[in-house]
Amino acid sequence: MKAPSPKKTALPQKEAPVMLPLVAEDPWMHPFSADVDARHGRYKQRLAEIEGAYGSLRKFASAYEWMGFTQADGGWWYREWAPAARELSLVGDFNHWNHDSHPLMRREDGVWEIFIQEEGFGQGSKVKVRIKDAHGFFLDRLPAYTRYTVQDPVSHDFAAIVWADSAGKKPKTKKKTAIPALNGAPPLIYECHTGMAQEKEAVGTYREFADNILPRIHALGYNTIQMMAVQEHPYYGSFGYHVSNFFAASSRFGTPDDLKYLIRTAHEMGIAEIMDIVHSHAVKNIAEGLNDFDGSGNLYFHPGSRGYHEGWDSKRFDYGRWEVQQFLLSNCAFWLEEFDFDGYRFDGVTSLLYLHMGNISFGNYDAYFKEGVDWDAETYLALANTLIHEIKPGALSIAEDMSGMPGMCRKPEEGGFGFDYRLGMGIPDYWIKTLKHTSDENWDLFGLWHELSNRRAKEKTIAYAESHDQALVGDKTIAFWLMDAEMYTHMSIFTESLVVDRGIALHKLIRLVTASVGGEGYLTFIGNEFGHPEWVDFPREGNDWSYRYARRQWSLPDTDYLRYKHLYAFDGAMIALLSKYNVLADGAARQLYLQNDKKLLAYARGGLIFVINLHPTDAATDFRFGVPEAGKYEVVLDSDNSAFGGFDRVDNAHIAETFSVPDSDLPHLSVYIPNRMALVLRKIAQG
Repeated sequence: MKAPSPKKTALPQKEAPVMLPLVAEDPWMHPFSADVDARHGRYKQRLAEIEGAYGSLRKFASAYEWMGFTQADGGWWYREWAPAARELSLVGDFNHWNHDSHPLMRREDGVWEIFIQEEGFGQGSKVKVRIKDAHGFFLDRLPAYTRYTVQDPVSHDFAAIVWADSAGKKPKTKKKTAIPALNGAPPLIYECHTGMAQEKEAVGTYREFADNILPRIHALGYNTIQMMAVQEHPYYGSFGYHVSNFFAASSRFGTPDDLKYLIRTAHEMGIAEIMDIVHSHAVKNIAEGLNDFDGSGNLYFHPGSRGYHEGWDSKRFDYGRWEVQQFLLSNCAFWLEEFDFDGYRFDGVTSLLYLHMGNISFGNYDAYFKEGVDWDAETYLALANTLIHEIKPGALSIAEDMSGMPGMCRKPEEGGFGFDYRLGMGIPDYWIKTLKHTSDENWDLFGLWHELSNRRAKEKTIAYAESHDQALVGDKTIAFWLMDAEMYTHMSIFTESLVVDRGIALHKLIRLVTASVGGEGYLTFIGNEFGHPEWVDFPREGNDWSYRYARRQWSLPDTDYLRYKHLYAFDGAMIALLSKYNVLADGAARQLYLQNDKKLLAYARGGLIFVINLHPTDAATDFRFGVPEAGKYEVVLDSDNSAFGGFDRVDNAHIAETFSVPDSDLPHLSVYIPNRMALVLRKIAQG
């Protein structure tokens, strides 16, 4: 199959300039209307070129169906793009690693190919491609589109495994109807890592995760799983960020079929599966990765310094090159269609978008449009999201972007990039900074409210108090910042500790206010829901290759006399509340009351009233505040409940009734709320 080349296609002329919605709806964007128009024009131009050459974006993004190893006519095709290479040959166990017996033929488009129809070659064959590069040097490489690699336990050398769908047929992608997160409900995301998900001091597997961890996630009520480190990466300690093989599920955790089992099991539980997709950079390794694949120095990546990410010691893609766009877009299609993933968290979007890789302060709009923006990367992201939602209309696409680029979560036709959500990356940074530098009696509630509620209109945010970033070695989890060494000595219900009492109370409040105010979705990282006491540190030379901190200790919340169970129970109750009342689908939280000196906060969202007392010592015995509707209100969540490690200081059977207040049009409630706790109230239906 010949890969068509891009053709310049003229766009239809506009009769008159019309502001795109992204600009029209925001007066601050008006001076940048031309920049947004140009961004949109580049996207439309490239989309037209793709459709002109291939007929559709989906067809353009089908390279994985004919590149790499594919079955056809009773044999196997193998194809590789390496235009500057002088020779390619396939070597493997099927031909006793003979460098001369299976040469590939070069086509005009720079793709090399061979058809293999012989006994001994097929599913499970171990192979490499021997390349004589542009300089005449020979090197055995892993095929760029390989779907499975394995590492030799002795030599640590990686080899590709010929792999097709085990059933011999490509699975049909169906539009999901039973996945809550893809049916309009806000995503409640459980972020996880397969390898460190078990308690054993070893690498966990896809099947162990499916059998042991998915039931926990389901019981807690999360409707979406975000899997990290899915794409193959040579160094385990990279947390999956230095990807070598973009179409290969990491073999550390099992086979591709094992991953499909995990996804299928999640779907049977009504849980959506999204994966962290790393298109912002790639491992610089020669033997395992794509770096200098044909010796040209600029095949998949920019040449020179532009193609090197100094901060991450990795390679940066050339997003404007036709074949690179096809490779990355085909990668987006592949995981959705072949594995039935339900969407992506795009890693490192800030680094991807800017030539300076985000190493500036984004203090004004010029930084978004005038200072080092990679226009090709902008076009790629808009194309990727168009493709994702074309393949799966209900798919979830999340941007890890800390710049605040306008339009990140607006549709391309509106002038945006097409993501569904952005991660609220400032929120966990706010919490860590606050915990490091400010005692809770001095917390600024005005600053807290601003941090949680300040986001662009019509651009949805995933709120979180901490993700894997805050738990990785070198930092502390929120639980550890709150309780530190006391977690090792005073987490038993039979011991007393004011430090632990304070820590458990604030841990619950931090999560509740973050989840209920901070966004239109919510995320937690595996183990943080019960206050996992330790950081994440993968095996490395500096820790004698230990797995002690690359695991999750489920025995902590499962042990009846340990107080981790209280945090675990509260997390489940909080997620149930958000889900039952569809809180995060109700627009922004509406502030009802904020008094900083008394550390009192009340707000409404999802038909519920949230009342929080963050004062370290003082109870509010007659806390009066206005509410949207008159009536009777009952308690639906009490963070001080003894089941959540509290002290049952409030009578949850009490029904509060509104009353009138002079000089106020709002009905008022009066509640008793002790220090460091939250109450959530619901109006009782009449009749």
